[in-house]
Amino acid sequence: MARWRSGFGTALGMFTVIPVPAVSEIDPGLARRTMGAFPLVGAVVGALAAGAYCVGSARSELLGAVLAVAVLALLTGGLHLDGLADTADGLGSRKPAAQALAIMKRSDVGPMGVVTLVMVLLVDVAALAALPRSWAMCAIALGAVTGRVIIVGACSERNSSARPGGFGSLFAGVVPVWVVWLEWILVAALWGSAGWWLLGSNAAGYVLVAGALSGAVGWAWRGHLARRLGGMTGDTFGSIIEVTQLATFLLMTAAFSFV
Repeated sequence: MARWRSGFGTALGMFTVIPVPAVSEIDPGLARRTMGAFPLVGAVVGALAAGAYCVGSARSELLGAVLAVAVLALLTGGLHLDGLADTADGLGSRKPAAQALAIMKRSDVGPMGVVTLVMVLLVDVAALAALPRSWAMCAIALGAVTGRVIIVGACSERNSSARPGGFGSLFAGVVPVWVVWLEWILVAALWGSAGWWLLGSNAAGYVLVAGALSGAVGWAWRGHLARRLGGMTGDTFGSIIEVTQLATFLLMTAAFSFV
């Protein structure tokens, strides 16, 4: 148990701005535990963002949506949004994989990255603002967890890093396949439970379908990036989280329209 707590603490320290004791070195065992605990980080971030939405939506749904998206960005230090922008710049260049990776590694953000960031954030806010309070809070929490479960799958033993020595190489290929399946089953149960207990039995089926499709979108994006770039990087991890989260928000609005 102490070893898994160390993995959660490392994940919290590396992927959020929440202060935790620093780790001097990440060995393969700690990397495996860190990735295994990554969805728990999503649960923490998602719960705090859902709380911010609850406070803001007491005034208006739009204010709640803006606060939730802002908290999601602030708690992660903009790390995943930065990865999304860099990935957009790399893919938008239409260069071969090696040159696209070089573009992604630059510190500046190009026009494609800026446009992508603006569009994604606008759609995030609009989708959440279109949902009733209980639906929006579920979407925020579920989106934060689901995107990170996709990352656990992207770090399975069947996947590799596109850039040896880069940040992504610390975690590429470290997660056993059985852990990936276990976490996917758990997140599916989470989606079903949220739909049943929080939104009612009539919504459960629609919410579960929305969850399955959100995961499918994230996994398909992972596959495209792996083929296009030859593997995973820290930037692609960020883009996967943001794309999966966006898909969750949009698909929850679609699910609500059927209830």
